[in-house]
Amino acid sequence: MSSLIVGDDGRARCAWAGRDAEYQRYHDEEWGTPLHGDRPLFEKLSLEGFQAGLSWITILRRRPAFREAFHDFDAHRVAEFGPADVAALMQNAAIIRNRAKIEATISNARLVL
Repeated sequence: MSSLIVGDDGRARCAWAGRDAEYQRYHDEEWGTPLHGDRPLFEKLSLEGFQAGLSWITILRRRPAFREAFHDFDAHRVAEFGPADVAALMQNAAIIRNRAKIEATISNARLVL
């Protein structure tokens, strides 16, 4: 099997991007691009944590909801989250509702600071 595929747009991509538009966009615009700055790095760390045991496309599709729920991954704001925020996040069906992953994200925000 070839490690490259050619999309309908004529672009060659890694086979993992498949035919999914979101994966193709991620491949073309983000994958392999260095990140700079605390916010983008905190977001990536957090989303990678939520991805554990799941596919990356699951996270990509939910990323807008994650950004909203975690205040665009502003570490200062996330570090202030308390039990009521965790409870609210556990009710948010638009994100991955895993208490350990949510609490790890909050803890990581505190450590980032």
